[in-house]
Amino acid sequence: MNTPKRRYTGPAIEADRVSFNYKNIKAVDQISLEVPQGISFGVLGPNGSGKTTFIRLLVGLLRPKSGTIRTLGRPPSRKMARHIGYMPQLASLYAELSIAQNVDFFARIYGLRDKAKRRQQVEQAIKLVGLWPRRRDSVHKLSGGMKQRVSLACAIVHRPPLLFLDEPTVGIDPKLRVTFWEYFENLTRQGVTIVISSHTMDDAAHCDRLVFLRQGKIIAQGTPHELRQSTGQPEASLEDAFLYFVRYREKGNDSK
Repeated sequence: MNTPKRRYTGPAIEADRVSFNYKNIKAVDQISLEVPQGISFGVLGPNGSGKTTFIRLLVGLLRPKSGTIRTLGRPPSRKMARHIGYMPQLASLYAELSIAQNVDFFARIYGLRDKAKRRQQVEQAIKLVGLWPRRRDSVHKLSGGMKQRVSLACAIVHRPPLLFLDEPTVGIDPKLRVTFWEYFENLTRQGVTIVISSHTMDDAAHCDRLVFLRQGKIIAQGTPHELRQSTGQPEASLEDAFLYFVRYREKGNDSK
């Protein structure tokens, strides 16, 4: 008799003193963090802060020079790909294929073999990003913002328990951004963990927890409320909080 597999209940992500450098440039510097399951976790920082490199390390596209990473209890690997959705900052799409063909291709890559189920999930993913009426259009006809939307559909079509989104709201209009966040919040209520990199405070405000990155280092982490409160200013914004921790680090203090 086969024993049923137990569902993994530990942290979605564990990173312990992770570092990575490009030649003499240290892009990620001794990052340690733990992300529980079922939350939206924001990685916030300006361009060049190490956000994309860190996401690529978590996905398994890069290997750390030092330190360890575990996603859903295991080191990142090809075997974990079906359990992870990844939306890169630059869309990795096939320009000559239609929107529907691109999303269907990624559904197959992620292991959706049942034709009826795959067709249903492809349709739902395309409708979510508001492109169903244009599903037969070739990707090369689309604007940059629309390509972002197709890329998101490709990342979520297999309904993974862990989703990595690198700057997912760049180039989309405010109304669709609201739709995305409503969907993301619904996913976390279902137990999905979402890791989002962004440089916009609007995205950061929606996250359950945040880390602030600067020059490859974590300068602060906590809930949006905790980070704002740390400034000592009742009306502080997340931008105020980020600048506060930048100044705090520049004075030579340890991150909080």
